[in-house]
Amino acid sequence: MLRAARELVDRAPGLRLGRFHLRKTLPVAAGLGGGSSDAAAALRALAHANGLAADDPRLWAAARATGADVPVCLDPRARTMGGIGDKVGPRLGLPPLFAVLANPGVAVATPAVFARIGLAAGASSGRGASPSPGFGAERTTAMKIMKEGRNDMQDGACALAPAIAEVLDALARVRGAAVVRMSGSGATCFALFEDRRAAALAGQAISRDHPGWWVKATALR
Repeated sequence: MLRAARELVDRAPGLRLGRFHLRKTLPVAAGLGGGSSDAAAALRALAHANGLAADDPRLWAAARATGADVPVCLDPRARTMGGIGDKVGPRLGLPPLFAVLANPGVAVATPAVFARIGLAAGASSGRGASPSPGFGAERTTAMKIMKEGRNDMQDGACALAPAIAEVLDALARVRGAAVVRMSGSGATCFALFEDRRAAALAGQAISRDHPGWWVKATALR
């Protein structure tokens, strides 16, 4: 957050600053982009306090300078991303996707995952892009297309932290799970469901069976 603030000040001298109070509700190193989201929230707060427009190029330049995933978090809605995260597509306009997130409490370093799969950061896997659900897809259609996708870092992360494979297996076994994947470079994994009630029940079941895990039933937008 402080780095993001400094990057914006460098581009907008005389910016009015203040204090940040951060209450973290996500596990650290969870593969959920929490740090990037925090940085983007700091930029949005500073923009609001200083009357900067949401599309001010200085705001977006500061986001890119802070981290690869920060630009997409400035307007946090479902989008496609490319490159190292710096190529952000338009909003996909998807309906809420009901999900259960689960983290076994292990931290996995992203560089270690790239090293495990023998892929340099930013390099292509050679396997082609995952299919995109497209703009305005209905929930069932979107989940069907996402089921055909993949996370190229999943196998490498599971090799480094077998607990991730346990989470994936537990999520796959709960009733109603339509798509199960690891998020980012791990260690958080998620399952998508057709309706809110199914996700809530699945979250309760995972929490009961694995009290040491961080588990959250939510809706992704």
